[in-house]
Amino acid sequence: MNATSITLPKMKPASFDVERIRGDFPILHQQVHGKPLVYLDNAASAQKPRAVIDAIKHYYENDHANIHRGVHALSERATALYDEARIKVQKFIGAPCLRELIFTRGATEAINLVAQTFGRVHVHAGDEVILTALEHHSNIVPWQVLCWEKHAHLRVVPVTDAGELRLDELEKMINPATKIIAVAHVSNALGTVNPIQKIIDLAHKHGVYVLIDGAQATPHLAVDVRELDCDFYVFSGHKVYGPTGIGALYGKPQHLELMPPYQTGGDMISYVSFAKTTWNELPYKFEAGTPNIAGAIGLAAAVDYIDAIGKDMIAAHEHKLLEYATERVAAIPGVRIIGTAKEKASVLSFIVNDPPMSALDVGTRLDLDGVAIRTGHHCCQPLMERFGIAGTARASFAMYNTIEEVDVLADTLEKIVASARPRVVVSTNGQPIYPEPVADNPQQAADEIAEFFDAVDDWAEKYQYLIDIGGKLAPMPEVLKTEPNRVKRCQSTVFMHARTRPGTADVIEFLADSDADIVRGELALLQKLYCGQRAAEILAFDIQGFMERIGLERNLSPGRRTGLSEMIARVKHYAGQVAQKSSK
Repeated sequence: MNATSITLPKMKPASFDVERIRGDFPILHQQVHGKPLVYLDNAASAQKPRAVIDAIKHYYENDHANIHRGVHALSERATALYDEARIKVQKFIGAPCLRELIFTRGATEAINLVAQTFGRVHVHAGDEVILTALEHHSNIVPWQVLCWEKHAHLRVVPVTDAGELRLDELEKMINPATKIIAVAHVSNALGTVNPIQKIIDLAHKHGVYVLIDGAQATPHLAVDVRELDCDFYVFSGHKVYGPTGIGALYGKPQHLELMPPYQTGGDMISYVSFAKTTWNELPYKFEAGTPNIAGAIGLAAAVDYIDAIGKDMIAAHEHKLLEYATERVAAIPGVRIIGTAKEKASVLSFIVNDPPMSALDVGTRLDLDGVAIRTGHHCCQPLMERFGIAGTARASFAMYNTIEEVDVLADTLEKIVASARPRVVVSTNGQPIYPEPVADNPQQAADEIAEFFDAVDDWAEKYQYLIDIGGKLAPMPEVLKTEPNRVKRCQSTVFMHARTRPGTADVIEFLADSDADIVRGELALLQKLYCGQRAAEILAFDIQGFMERIGLERNLSPGRRTGLSEMIARVKHYAGQVAQKSSK
């Protein structure tokens, strides 16, 4: 294979062979917790075809060198590959010329680049930037920071109950103070396809600039920035089957020429002296330092792969999957789909509300059956607040997913909902029951708990154990679920209320609750360790060593580890207060 070749799928122009496509993705052919992997988290990041993996591998094995300045053969080959990658990505989104296409680390960096350069030049005190309620945090916070800095105003276009933009409200919002509208092409949380052509035309009618966040659109829709006539368009490589750490910004050249550099350093300069520096020409003015050469090459391979299959065929296949999944999931009693726009890309967000079940529990239980989905607020907290929910479970589809995989999702979800049971608050004479100690001291309790974890090798069984004991955790009375009792920095809603056992000076006991069984399982573990124990023994117990012993530290996500640490800290803080009082 030479420096520029990749392996493309061998497909007839009028066919879509999903099994052949699946064969191009090595990661799909594995088992998770003993079950075939069903990967439905594509909106977060798509998997990579062999063509992309091979292109990156070949570059590092044969062509790696720094680019643009070397005169030796490797540098010239690497430069040619990088420059060719820009041409392919330019054509992929229909950019008229190469100098309009800037390589970035992804859509997030591209938005920040525009906000901190173009935004700083064009937005002043009293001006307005318009976003929508559908935006990802990456298309909220950069503009928020800009408005804080410039004493400008951030305005938000509302959405309907179906998750569609209120264009009538947008039209009312635009006024002489409006400078920029930043809007997602496709909502990552709901799958809504926004009418961006109408938005662009409306904005330009009033002299307003438009940035389109295309991170969720480029994997599913044909994009032509020349036809759209947007001022800026951004997307990320890892969403379009390319590598992480690479993306692109399209900008109209008249904007890019006047924008100051976002970062400075090598390759973005034309001349440097201690008295003066001049910038390089576009697009290099915005690509400081050694770029992600391998990432650009991998991205080029990804867009070649997509083009060889055909975006129309990919879109048709994904639409069929979405329609079928919507029908199957909507038919499950107790499940509610969030986001029912008429125009949607392949995202299906839902909640289980009868009986109520947290998205975290739904995702954890699906994972135990090999089904990978995303749970939480999807970096769209304002949107979740609009719908009055903490988050959703989100299944998102790609070209390699199948109808059979949708059936696995729906069948497993049906079982999860059917097995859910409402919880009842346990009390005596109206007073909550605090757990009795399970051992004489925390270390003895830890040894008993560890016996189970030592005896079981499969983490699926261990997760199931946590879910089971979490399901048995006595619910906390609502009167105790106050803001002072809320534990911050947890992925779910968590409350803890500690007290000194009546009739004792230093024996700690606590009630706890969460909206997620898996987190309730962690709380139940802490109750087994700490409830009914003396404050001094709680403080002396090596909780970190215990968590490492049972493997919980290694098998929780960073967010879950943070939440667990906060729960432990809450108990130890109270124990510290009690120990200090009892020692006086």
